[in-house]
Amino acid sequence: MPAGRFNVLVVTSRNRSATEIVAWTALSAVAPGAAHLRAGWRRTGFALLGCYCLILAGAAGVVVQADAELAGEALNWLNAIGNTAAAAGLGWFCLVVHSYVVLEPRRLSKAGQIVTGAVAAILAVVVATPFALAAHYARVSQEMLDSVFSAPAPPQPSVSATPDPWGGRDRVNVLLLGGDWDDDRIGVRTDSINVASVDVATGDTVLLGLPRNLEHVRFPPGTPMAQRFPYGFALPEYRPGWREDLLFSVWQYADEHPELFGGRRHMGAQVLKETVGYILGLKIDWYTLVNIWGFAKIIDAIGGLVLTVDQDVVFGKYNEGLVRAGTRRLDGDQALWFARSRTYSDDYTRMRRQRCVFSALLSQTDPATVLTRFTSIAQATKNIIHTDIPRPMLAHLVPLALKAKHAQVTSLQFTPPLINTAAPDWAKIRQLTAKALRAPAESAVRPGIPLTSSPIADGCGDAAVMP
Repeated sequence: MPAGRFNVLVVTSRNRSATEIVAWTALSAVAPGAAHLRAGWRRTGFALLGCYCLILAGAAGVVVQADAELAGEALNWLNAIGNTAAAAGLGWFCLVVHSYVVLEPRRLSKAGQIVTGAVAAILAVVVATPFALAAHYARVSQEMLDSVFSAPAPPQPSVSATPDPWGGRDRVNVLLLGGDWDDDRIGVRTDSINVASVDVATGDTVLLGLPRNLEHVRFPPGTPMAQRFPYGFALPEYRPGWREDLLFSVWQYADEHPELFGGRRHMGAQVLKETVGYILGLKIDWYTLVNIWGFAKIIDAIGGLVLTVDQDVVFGKYNEGLVRAGTRRLDGDQALWFARSRTYSDDYTRMRRQRCVFSALLSQTDPATVLTRFTSIAQATKNIIHTDIPRPMLAHLVPLALKAKHAQVTSLQFTPPLINTAAPDWAKIRQLTAKALRAPAESAVRPGIPLTSSPIADGCGDAAVMP
């Protein structure tokens, strides 16, 4: 080091107080290179400051051009994002420490060195913490997505083909199921059966709800289930008054009878997709199944839900449980039983309450809640959701979901008196479905087509706000 430079450093360091060292170290945490310039390390200081400006410019460019497509693509970069965040956090930590060191705190008194060193260490940890959290969230997200979206990817189109993830279709149809299953029981009983049909151009969505107790279910011609039940799904009563041949039992029956499918097991999901698609006259692309018993864990993870309960809801084997009427915050178990109980009620009232819970979950899960409770939400989600959506499709489905959030969402529920569940008019169901998908806005005002523009929250009482 040149003698002149050394002399300058000595003079400036001798005149530098503990307050000045702390101040310049803190400034370097938000403006890298500041402490180095103050200490006379001009080349290093300008290099750090230049790199910092380039990083800021790049980040600003990403923010300006950020859109739904970028958000979807980011899901494919979680490992890289996590590694980059970890490296950036380590680098920033070292930068703060080095900024403190070049200011030569050793020339301070022992007490001054201890105090300034402690402050510098705290600063280093503070600036590294956001990067550590980002890396942690990226890792947890990667694990959750790998666990939930484990279906194999669809065949890739040829290079010359037009990159259209929807294969030229105008709509995608996702079967949304709520069911219960246990490790010691074969099959799943699907208590909530809905199809979300989304217009890929506009995001406009029609929710089609089928009652769980639909009788004499017809299966697609030529399938093993149609050959077994040519006149509709019909079984002897399990016990007096106990039916196991309703729509909600299709998945479980298929899983319990692999001999129908040449010995192939776990055919329930595929059979139910084909069956619901045949009932509605649609091609079901994918399904998503939420374990209703585990659903309470998600609600607990976000701190509960505020719901307006119109009247007391009784639940429990011996009617020992009660969700009282009024606007209140429900924990996971209370919200679950509010959505599931049929005591002194029926399936159709329960379907309405389930829509209330889903509406509250969507509206009350704000970004701040997700951020502060991210790990617990991700862990709960990982254990209760099954789907056959291929992981690569998330890059396209996330932008579509964001588009649908701000688009028109309507609902058509095939419940009495529109449809007689004991003797369904299958042609009428397909006709109403086709009309709803062709023109949901126009169909909403046609007599005989009860299509609602606020479907999920319909009948849920006034919106409630609670701390």
